Amino acid sequence: ILNYDIMARFRRRTCIILLLFILFICSIMMALKTLRPDRAGFGDPFGLGLLPELQQRTVLLDNRQNSLNRVQGDAVTRVSNFHSIAVNTLKASMSPVNKPEDELSSPNYNFHIFYYSWFGNPQFDGKYIHWNHPLLPHWDPKIANNYPKGRHNPPEDIGANFYPELGSYSSKDPSVIEAHMKQMRSASTGVIVLSWYPPGMADENGEPTDDLVPVILDYAHKYNLKVTFHIEPYKDRDDRSMYHNVKYIIDKYGSHPAFYRHKTSTGRFLPLFYVYDSYVTIPEIWANLLTVSGSQTIRNTPYDALFIALLVEERHKHDIHRSGFDGMYTYFATNGFSYGSSHHNWASLKAFCDSNNLMFIPSVGPGYIDTSIRPWNNHNTRNRVNGKYYETAFSAALLVRPEIISITSFNEWHEGTQIEKAIPKRTGQMVYLDYKPHKPSIYLELTQKWSEKYRKEQEQWLM
Repeated sequence: ILNYDIMARFRRRTCIILLLFILFICSIMMALKTLRPDRAGFGDPFGLGLLPELQQRTVLLDNRQNSLNRVQGDAVTRVSNFHSIAVNTLKASMSPVNKPEDELSSPNYNFHIFYYSWFGNPQFDGKYIHWNHPLLPHWDPKIANNYPKGRHNPPEDIGANFYPELGSYSSKDPSVIEAHMKQMRSASTGVIVLSWYPPGMADENGEPTDDLVPVILDYAHKYNLKVTFHIEPYKDRDDRSMYHNVKYIIDKYGSHPAFYRHKTSTGRFLPLFYVYDSYVTIPEIWANLLTVSGSQTIRNTPYDALFIALLVEERHKHDIHRSGFDGMYTYFATNGFSYGSSHHNWASLKAFCDSNNLMFIPSVGPGYIDTSIRPWNNHNTRNRVNGKYYETAFSAALLVRPEIISITSFNEWHEGTQIEKAIPKRTGQMVYLDYKPHKPSIYLELTQKWSEKYRKEQEQWLM
């Protein structure tokens, strides 16, 4: 009997140890998968619902006449929200970087960072904008029925998996704009890539923001930052409307000291425009604008510039070249989702660009999670792994020696790609993600670290 008890205890102990070992191995494998996700094709059905509203863009490809839907904000705000708004405003007025301006890291004009000015709150905008983002349904009704519907209810419940240190802020708040400029300068980025729609136009969940551009330029100049434009896929975007919109931007903002111009290999200083979802317009239309012989050519005019196209699928590289673009970028922060966003494809893309006199601008990001607005999309979550995912992306970018690195993003909170300061927050049943065990500024500090590393390595490339 004694021997039987001893053997039974031994077996139990062995089973427990084995189970713990298996759990440990599984945890390690999940972490590694997050850091180096499996290759995934853009043809995956998920692509119909990705970033931001890719399903709508697919429709745009078939019918460019679709109008942008406007979502009406709530006309009435609960009185109980006012206290939270006051707290958020107080947070916004706090200095986010405890350094005098002259002690901040020097800007690196080869580090470009995507920036969104589409957020609003009742104090500055009369209602919440974007923080109250709707929950987007899955394209398969059977799957969609398994997930919640409706929209978020700020300020405690926002359309993001993380919560900003500045609260549910308004992009119109001057103290918020200045706080953002300080944070981007502290991260040693140099060029703000501002999401832009023509006057009177906006994304379907937002409001027009072109009137904010002068304020953003002024604050950027205060911190020695530059601003360029991320031209979004607005209604009826084609060669003619693009010509008029580029002319508008250069005429209205081109003389501002913060307006970004890139020095080309021939010594010219030209504006640079990122063109989001460029692939929804056929190469023949772009060629009218971007080639010297095009019927609507902008080349060799006062409005000539560098135009950077979005590359998603591998075949897009040939379309980009035929269209007359000057380069390509990858935008997405989800390694493995698309051909362009997969780190292991960057070397071949850089080689293609080099052989065709194009710029290759890889986009790096700290992670990805959008389940606050797409609750069915766990598949494309990329865990931050306490900053390791971000550093892996920077390492992959530096390997191809790019002239410019773009960062997705400073504040795309819906998709969890932000490097803006975030804080721990728990409200009711909702627990937001945070940057622990690190402090809220960790991703700004990592960006500054890799900006300096890039500068040092670039010196070696040029020798």
